Order: sequence, then C-alpha cells, then structure tokens
Amino acid sequence: MGDLARLLKESWSLVEEHQDKVAGYFYAKIFLAHPHLRELFPMHMDVQRSRLLNALVTAVQTLEDPERFDEYLRALGRDHRKFHVEPEHYEVVGGALIEAMRHYAGEQWSIEFDQAWADAYAAIAAKMLAGAEADTNPPYWYAEVTAHERRAQDIAVFTVLPMQPLEFRAGQYLSIEYPRAQPRLWRTYSVANAARRDNTLEFHVRAVGAGWVSSALVRRLQAGDMIKLAAPMGTMGLDRRSTRDAVFVAGGTGLAPVKSMLEELTRYNRTRWVHVFFGARNRDDLYDLPELNRLSARYPWLSVVTACSEDPSFPGEQGNISDVVGRYGPWNEHDFFVSGSGAMVKATLKTLAELQVPALRVKYDAFN
Repeated sequence: MGDLARLLKESWSLVEEHQDKVAGYFYAKIFLAHPHLRELFPMHMDVQRSRLLNALVTAVQTLEDPERFDEYLRALGRDHRKFHVEPEHYEVVGGALIEAMRHYAGEQWSIEFDQAWADAYAAIAAKMLAGAEADTNPPYWYAEVTAHERRAQDIAVFTVLPMQPLEFRAGQYLSIEYPRAQPRLWRTYSVANAARRDNTLEFHVRAVGAGWVSSALVRRLQAGDMIKLAAPMGTMGLDRRSTRDAVFVAGGTGLAPVKSMLEELTRYNRTRWVHVFFGARNRDDLYDLPELNRLSARYPWLSVVTACSEDPSFPGEQGNISDVVGRYGPWNEHDFFVSGSGAMVKATLKTLAELQVPALRVKYDAFN
C-alpha cells in the first residue's frame, strides 16, 4: 500500500467511530461560512447528513485503484451538475471535510494527514470537474409521468417521457427528484427498459422504511406529474462481444435493470442461453412475474426461476435467491449480472465465489 493510501486509512480510523458528529460539523462549517449553499441541499438532512460525507471518504480512499474509478468519478461529476454545483464549491467542501476530521481526531491529527487528504481530495475534484465540464447534456431532464401502477402494497411501476431525448445504456441507473413532494432530494433508480423509439423510461420502486422519495414515488406520484431525471450512470451493461451464456440474479425491484438488459437481448440475441433467477419475500412481491413468463414463452433461449423466502406455500423455489442460484449450474462458464438490495448482492457474490465463478464475469452496481 502506498504512503498516501496508508495515511488516508490511518487518519480515517481516528474519526470513524464519530462519523455522525463529523458529518454534523462538516455541514455546520459549510452553512455557517456560506449560508447561500443551504438551498442546494434538501430540507430534510437526516439521510443527507452522512450521504455526502461517506461518498467523499469512499472516493478519496479509492485512489489506489485510479483506472477503475476514473470513469466513475467523471460520471459523478456529470451527475453532480443536477445540484447546481460550481467549481468554487469543490474547494469549500474539501476545506470543510478536512477541518471536520481534524477537529474530531484531536491531538492525534498530523500535518501529514492534512496534506494527504488535501492531495487526495484535489485529485478527486479534478476528475469530477473534468467530467462536468466535458458534458454537453443538460444538468437534468424534466419528464412527465405518463402511467403509474401499484403492483403490490409497497411497489409501483411507472413510465415517464423526458421533455428532451435522454440517452442511456441498458442496465444503467439514474437519480430522480420529485419536486412536488420532496424538492432537492434525489434518489437512484435503475431504468427498467432498453432505449425505445418513443423515448419513454420505466421505473420499478419499492417504498422503504422512512424513505422520503421512495414512499412519495409509490404512494403520491400520479400520471401528469413532472419529475427530474439526472445523468445516467453505472457499468452493469451487456457486452455484445461475449458468446457466453448469461445468468441474471434479481431480488425485488432489483429486477428493473435485468428487465432493461433482457429487452435489449430480445433485439439481437440468437445464440446465448439466458437464465433469470428472481427472488422476493412472498409471491405478491414477484410483481412482474407475468411479464417475465410472457418473455420466456416467446423466446426459447430464456428461462425463469422464481423463489420466495417467507412464503412456505409458494409452489416455486424456497429460500433466498442467493442460495437458490447455487442449487443450479454449473456456472463457471457464464456471465453474471446481480441486482438487488445491498445484503442480497453481497450474499449472491459470496455464493458465486464459493462456486468458483471468476469475479471478472460478475457485474453489479451497489447502491448501498
């Protein structure tokens, strides 16, 4: 490990157990010195309080793998245009980050730590600024909701039509803001279709806990409403050059990017067998199963396996989908795509590692 990476990890360990306090100090420093920046942030800061700080720390600590994260940081810079972030704001945020950490590290903080975080943050900011400056698209797109359907108690599927063309790749995700219900609060959701001639986009959303945005999108959003869409991100896409058969593992509304890639495959695939494993807690949460069955009936190369973890009378597979996929196979010659909650993705990656599936053949986007 290089000296920079070592210094970053050592210094972060000094304040890691005080993350909430560091985040509070971080925002207080920004808002007291620059009150006008408060309007760039959501009214409710309970979730946002740790979100930006954690993103900054994670980005800084990934510098030891620059090639992997170069495009990610450039995409992050493009995405942050939706917040009306200007170049001078990067300096403000960097200064507040270092001062908050210095404050809670106390006497153990050193000049070397100060310089390490300043150098790392400068490199991150430069990549993000380059991505933002190179983007010729608008900072966000307005889109009208053309259809909204409740598929389960806490799941909705809705379709939107952007006011301007929005280019994306099957499997990507983007951030959504619902200004009428939760202004300035953005959350990421995967597009559930491949690019269409009518430019519409479909989203699958589950209302989670105290989720301000997800609850509003499921329970309050209706046809005719306007939402905002940010720049597409993510690398979980299909490689048309691959001749290997494919396996998609989806948990709950993690089915969305899988549907997007399946729709793309229906346009050109003739030679690859495709297996979909779709899991949920109960049969009601298998909200898009009729459409999956329709696709598998139409395309002979597609097979679908469903599982429920909390529905003993369900006639399909029983258990977590991460375990169910291990009952089939062998899979060591397949491309894998995994999508779902953080816990589901982690469990599936563990299963695939135990099955000796090469990590280079496994794609996923982790939102948490």
